[in-house]
Amino acid sequence: MSSWKKATKTNQKTHRERHQPEARKHLGLLEKKKDYIARARDFQEKRATIKLLRKRALNKNPDEFHFHMINSKVMDGVHREKDKEDKHTPEQIKLLETRDLKYVAFKRNIEARKVDKLQSQLHMIDTVNETPNQHIFFLNDDTEIKNFNPAERLGTHPALLSRRTNRPTLNAIKSMKLPELDDKTITKFEQKKHMAYKELEKRVDRERELTIVQQKLEIRRALKDKKTRKPKLVKPGSKDTAPIYKWKFERKR
Repeated sequence: MSSWKKATKTNQKTHRERHQPEARKHLGLLEKKKDYIARARDFQEKRATIKLLRKRALNKNPDEFHFHMINSKVMDGVHREKDKEDKHTPEQIKLLETRDLKYVAFKRNIEARKVDKLQSQLHMIDTVNETPNQHIFFLNDDTEIKNFNPAERLGTHPALLSRRTNRPTLNAIKSMKLPELDDKTITKFEQKKHMAYKELEKRVDRERELTIVQQKLEIRRALKDKKTRKPKLVKPGSKDTAPIYKWKFERKR
């Protein structure tokens, strides 16, 4: 009996799935069972994924927050750090637009030389006059106290009493063969000295600004080098400092 079953199977007709009828040919290929199986499995996997994500969303704490959510974003399914723009002053932006490192270095060297020259001329001793201090005079009686004159006691000009340094006596002034010192002349000298210190302060600030710009330009040029690996940002730049990057150590051959 079993042999008869085997014999009948050899003569059976192979049943194939029909093709798309000619009247429906414009609709494309007719979906076969294997196509349906693949489509059904894909649909079931997506439905299970959506169900799992919905379950996780329902179980998630709505008050949960992390600061890294603000500083990163998802790009192509990967979390990436957001690039923070450096802060610059208007003067730094104008110099950065030139994109000429040699020019900035040249101007910084000029400012540094001018600062050294001004510092060699100004001895920075006027800060001593701003420091509060007491000068004690010992007198004998009340009459001497009433008639006491500090300029006469120190032997100098009354306009020089506020100085603690560079306060020459009248005899020293006469021996210098200088024109007669009056209040107008002394005021003129003080004004010139004040303007010199102001110029020195501006030169120092200018030299510091150029140094910051030079450092930022050097960092930008180093970041454009494609031969090295992308460095890690340690500290973002600001208007007072250049950004700090850390490169991975590579052994040179």
